[in-house]
Amino acid sequence: MKILFIGDIVGKPGRGLTRHGVASLVDRHGLDLVVANVENAAGGNGITREIGDAIRDHGVDVMTTGNHVWDKREALDYIQLEPRLIRPANFPAGVPGAGHVVVNTRSGEPVAVINVMGRVFMAPLDNPFRVVQEEIAAVRDEARVILVDFHAEATSEKIAMGWHLDGQVTAVIGTHTHVQSADARILLGGTAYITDVGMTGPHDSVIGVDKRVVLRRFLTGMPGRFDTASGDPRLHAVIVTADTATGRATAIECLSLTPADIEAPATPTVTAP
Repeated sequence: MKILFIGDIVGKPGRGLTRHGVASLVDRHGLDLVVANVENAAGGNGITREIGDAIRDHGVDVMTTGNHVWDKREALDYIQLEPRLIRPANFPAGVPGAGHVVVNTRSGEPVAVINVMGRVFMAPLDNPFRVVQEEIAAVRDEARVILVDFHAEATSEKIAMGWHLDGQVTAVIGTHTHVQSADARILLGGTAYITDVGMTGPHDSVIGVDKRVVLRRFLTGMPGRFDTASGDPRLHAVIVTADTATGRATAIECLSLTPADIEAPATPTVTAP
């Protein structure tokens, strides 16, 4: 089984890459399931129903989120209508939506996707290391293949989560920092891991934002509107190959693709057997 996980989709440039790229990548790599982090898809902050539905229609099967999930108010209603849109499971009880979903691949195999958020330099949510174990227990009888989107800031917290879940899940995929890390590998227990899958959006920017605004803030300390940039659109993703019988990962490949790469055969930048 091959699963594509697309890194944080940022604004219109990220949505355009997803619209043109998913079908091509599914055909080229023989993908069985597509997951994407969408918390920055609407103007760089949040998700709306119109945008979420469009991303789903472009071939994304599951949408994960993070700390910007509620930036657009309509997400509060949308997440209750669309079960394939999930939010970090370690939000307190009573928060709309769910922290996991189980879906079937194109061949009918069940896959569970879990979303949790870190606490280092982030909001003080419930303990993700404990909550994720509860989420795994909730899906274990339904699916052997389990992916975890760990939306976190600190690399140490992400690496710790990888080792914490090694051998229990198929993959731990880091999101949030928008910079693809060079540490994709299969851990000792058979779990695919990467600290951050990267950003699908404008890379002529500061993590998706117009670099002029960000530089002005660093230079002067004055506030400014963080508008989404547009230059150098690039799709960042990983392809995780899993053994459906055991749930263990057998490979992880990193992708960093320009629009031209999407149209032509591309060579993965990293392969970790």
